[in-house]
Amino acid sequence: MAKKRITRVYTRTGDEGLTSLVGGKRVRKDSPRVQAYGDIDELNALLGIAYAQAKDDDIKKTTLWIQNDLFIIGADLASPKEIQVPRINQQRIKKLEESIDKFLKELEPLKEFIIPSGSPGGQYLHLARTVSRRAERQIVKLSKEEDINESTLKYMNRLSDLLFVMARIENKRSNFEETYVDFRK
Repeated sequence: MAKKRITRVYTRTGDEGLTSLVGGKRVRKDSPRVQAYGDIDELNALLGIAYAQAKDDDIKKTTLWIQNDLFIIGADLASPKEIQVPRINQQRIKKLEESIDKFLKELEPLKEFIIPSGSPGGQYLHLARTVSRRAERQIVKLSKEEDINESTLKYMNRLSDLLFVMARIENKRSNFEETYVDFRK
């Protein structure tokens, strides 16, 4: 079990709208970098709900390692490139792709758009996909202003795909049929 390192919840150092990046640099709390890792934090919390609602053990196991990766991405985004922290790499992206491929073998190919719905776990995974896309957009915005780890952006692009497939698997294994968009209405 990891040691607890946080000794105080409040520090009062952010009362003026500033926060510290890894390494000590102070930035505004509305900076693109802080917004990017804030979106990652929100996604991680949402995946905690998806985990609690999911019934399928494969989905739960996959969700946990994604949550761990999101902590790495958060540290990556909170750290200027010259600071040494763990960073997402091609190996983690490959793991996402392998998971997508594994789950897709069980699913029928989509011919229509599906409505995000289904089991509680499936619904939260659909919602997590949309938050993942927002986080990706924020990271793109950040990348226009600052040098970031390119693997982070690739990871986030694959992650939303995986979350979509996971929602479909959770619904299928929970016996919820997909609802297709009816453009005729």
